[in-house]
Amino acid sequence: MKKLLGLIGMIGLTFLLGACGANDNTSNTTETSQSANGNEPVTLILGVMPATDNIPLIIAHEKGFDVKHGVKLDLQTFRSAQERDAAFAAGAIDGLSTDLVGVAISRNSGSDLMITSTTFGTFNLITGNDSVQTVADLKGKDVIVSKNTGAEYAIAMMLKDAGLSMDDINILEVAAVPARLEALKNGQAAAAILPEPFATMAQAEGLRMLSSTEKIGINPFVMAFPKATIEQKAVAIRGMYEAYNEAVAYIQSHDKADFIQFFIDDVGFPETLKDQIQVPAYTKATQASDADIQSAFTWAKSAGLLEKELTPQDVLSDVFFR
Repeated sequence: MKKLLGLIGMIGLTFLLGACGANDNTSNTTETSQSANGNEPVTLILGVMPATDNIPLIIAHEKGFDVKHGVKLDLQTFRSAQERDAAFAAGAIDGLSTDLVGVAISRNSGSDLMITSTTFGTFNLITGNDSVQTVADLKGKDVIVSKNTGAEYAIAMMLKDAGLSMDDINILEVAAVPARLEALKNGQAAAAILPEPFATMAQAEGLRMLSSTEKIGINPFVMAFPKATIEQKAVAIRGMYEAYNEAVAYIQSHDKADFIQFFIDDVGFPETLKDQIQVPAYTKATQASDADIQSAFTWAKSAGLLEKELTPQDVLSDVFFR
């Protein structure tokens, strides 16, 4: 697993996302007709988080589906959204697996980040506190979350679904996903927002799930690229999605044992998780829905993260879905 920790440093999130607007990824965005001519595939460097929504991308690369479709996927895995966004701002990655709140903040800062598809992620609200049996029981308690991200949006929507608001809980900021799990296990808060497979890891140790983005019917996860990258690497991006779809077909026709090791090795999780990791019921790549985008943007406005007027049509790319 490759890491770009040298790029990170102490950079503020607002600066990072603002820098995305000025970043044109010039070192990565020159596309030729090589892939179309069957020669060297075009490389796409993607910033991703350690989550199960990456499994089709990992399989696409490990099984060679990416090269078959004229693209070479280089997945860079980060432990926090801040680290991923720092690498993106520095021009070290072409695109990123992110969330709709991140897109809103980036566009508010002047970038031209575009959504090329949704992804198969989930945020899960996990507790180890015996006094917390429902989301409503979190009133007045500490909840671990990464602020100004889809994770904060997710907890806000889960609270709303339970008749509460963000004012009813105390936010404990922990950016790195593994650190959130450790803090929860150590009893530093009543609950935490975790993606998979960290939620599975938590439940394997006796913690419980209270809610999830899937349960309340929202999906804040997307793949996004700057407009310039989409224009200059359109063939490669389309190849990425063709490879993704082939990987989904592979997952649907094979036992989990045939591919889960790829994920374990790529993300660096313990071997003991093999049998416990829940593989989502992946479908072929789809575009993010207008409803999901509008919901996240409305929340971002209410949180003071988005001042511009943005519609789904302003941020959706048709590079693959025409």
